[in-house]
Amino acid sequence: MKKIKEEDARIQKNIKGIKHKIVVMSGKGGVGKSTLSTNIAYGLAMSGKKVGLLDADLHGPNIPIMLGVEGKKLSSVREPLKINENLKVVSLSFYLKDSDDPIIWRGPAKTGAIKQLLGDVNWGDIDYLVVDLPPGTGDESLTVAQTLGKVDGSVIVTTPQDVAILDSRKSIKFSKLVNMPVLGIVENMSGFICPHCDERIDIFKSGGGEKVSKDMNIDFLGKIPLTSEMVETGDEGKPYIFSKKSGTTYESLNNVITKIVKKIEG
Repeated sequence: MKKIKEEDARIQKNIKGIKHKIVVMSGKGGVGKSTLSTNIAYGLAMSGKKVGLLDADLHGPNIPIMLGVEGKKLSSVREPLKINENLKVVSLSFYLKDSDDPIIWRGPAKTGAIKQLLGDVNWGDIDYLVVDLPPGTGDESLTVAQTLGKVDGSVIVTTPQDVAILDSRKSIKFSKLVNMPVLGIVENMSGFICPHCDERIDIFKSGGGEKVSKDMNIDFLGKIPLTSEMVETGDEGKPYIFSKKSGTTYESLNNVITKIVKKIEG
């Protein structure tokens, strides 16, 4: 018990320079949570904020490929990888021998890794730490919630269809159970925008995110349509919010980031 308390105290000392902490969650995989985490962090950095991005999805660390740094290796856990003047990132991917290597860990090993990334990385004085959590409400999510201390809130990501909405409710309840404010829910892949005619097609239906926000009394942060460019920029390691400066999806992303900042700082 003494060892745990000492470890927690060390972590709190290490992250004391972080002004605001945001966690990005989803009830299930495949809803674009890592894409949103990357764009939120990059958007904040573009606005002049000093930002740290922690890829806490240990089994599927996708943040590096979305930032164009997949395959980069760090020799020390102490220093994060600097993307630009305002953004630095840490991912377990940077310490794997090969990007194809799977992480085959039980709970205690995952808990230890999360605590090491929070307690040993030199985050320094930054305005925001954005944490990309894995899908669900397991070891990683609980460890982050219990270790970060005061968190400004969680951003819940869902797609419009019922199976994703059902799981997003679990993430909302999880946040409330661990006393973590819910900043709001984002309905991602909310319609597909045809690149040829700009027609919107509701592949996954629409409106599920708004409904759950009303049902569970949380804020609705917005709908983000799916475009082919969103997919391409992610694979190319160029966040959409940086690559595009206009269009429906860009405006939607920008509005989500603006709402998050306003809720935290306003």
